[in-house]
Amino acid sequence: MSDSTSRSHATGDSIVPQKLQEKLPKGVENAVPNAIHDTGSGSGSSHATDSSAVPKPAQDAVPKQVEESLPDKVHPTS
Repeated sequence: MSDSTSRSHATGDSIVPQKLQEKLPKGVENAVPNAIHDTGSGSGSSHATDSSAVPKPAQDAVPKQVEESLPDKVHPTS
């Protein structure tokens, strides 16, 4: 059974049309690169805007929401 919903799973920018976002299963949305359809899932790239105390491999592995939850003194994202 499909895990599609009547809403998008995007947490950031997306170039995918809204109606399509609402029909796609969450797994498909998460599989699309965040540069195209940002679901906040681990995208393999950091969202830091300056020097970070977090090791680069960890920055690249965690979802955007995790990075943004850290204090800017530790890992600036704003």
